[in-house]
Amino acid sequence: MRIMTRRLSAILTGMLGLVGTSAVAEDAPMLRITWPPKGAAIPLAGDPEGAIGVVVESNFRLMSAGSCGDDPRCGHVHMKIDPDGDSCNIPGRTYNSMNSDTGGTLIVARFGHCPEPAGDHVIGVLLADDRHQPVLVDGKPVTALVPVTTRR
Repeated sequence: MRIMTRRLSAILTGMLGLVGTSAVAEDAPMLRITWPPKGAAIPLAGDPEGAIGVVVESNFRLMSAGSCGDDPRCGHVHMKIDPDGDSCNIPGRTYNSMNSDTGGTLIVARFGHCPEPAGDHVIGVLLADDRHQPVLVDGKPVTALVPVTTRR
């Protein structure tokens, strides 16, 4: 009985995945930040990284890098704080964070890498494919921005 239940569950999951993929395949790639909201005042974590969670939504499957197989509508998210510059990047990296190790909709913003962790900032996210290349629509990368104010 338990094996049959697992098989049925796997079949249903596969069927639902196919339905979702075919419906989504017609839509242009999309990425948006669902948390924090625009203009939010956010207390930073007490750790040296001043970390907060950023939640995104996309019509792409957000998976760990290298696990998308041949699914062209699969990738992950790269994030920068204050994306007009590089001052908040992890030293030696071109980003502040990404979810390429875990996939999913949660990315950790590390404000402790900023010269001034507390203050006005912009969180920027970019949709990347399985090979870390930006996903493009009409030649432009799929991105989302949200201004926030952080405080200690």
